Amino acid sequence: MLDSSGGWAPDSGGTVVGPLDLASRVDEALSVQADAFGLSPEEVGVRRNIVRRHASAPGVRALGATTARGRLAGFVYGMPNDRGHWWSSMVLPNLTREGNAGWLDDAFVITELHVHPDFQQRGIGRHLITALTDGAPHPRSLLSAVDEETPARALYRALGYRDLARRVHFPSAPRPYAVMGAWLPLRR
Repeated sequence: MLDSSGGWAPDSGGTVVGPLDLASRVDEALSVQADAFGLSPEEVGVRRNIVRRHASAPGVRALGATTARGRLAGFVYGMPNDRGHWWSSMVLPNLTREGNAGWLDDAFVITELHVHPDFQQRGIGRHLITALTDGAPHPRSLLSAVDEETPARALYRALGYRDLARRVHFPSAPRPYAVMGAWLPLRR
């Protein structure tokens, strides 16, 4: 829910995780991502087109955590990996160097997972990612995360993800990323 200053206020009624129509809620999802990840309005504009394109990709799956009042507190989406996708082409040299290029095959990629800061540390991110990957018809999952020791990286490790490549540089990202992979189902 919004507080009197127009910002997010924690909802004491809890959240419900369920299917998310990413195409129709792209702006709300990007607002959550901007607050969670510190994106500028320009970065949000670039990502809007990417998310809209992803929303119609074959095999894309999206879940949202919504409050009792219908506000999006967090979201996750992903899709089957395709070596022709931009992300795969960017991480392939790093994975190849580490002997992990085979992870790109028959994998489900977590494209984005974000929980608004007011709702973090409540298990929402864990619930979102495990629910999404539980329905994936693939033996493994991949994701990329900022290559720093963050709560997100700790969560991914707890779920069974391990580093497959580190110090991966994406053209528009100021910080390096790590590519992580896990066998499915994820650890509980």
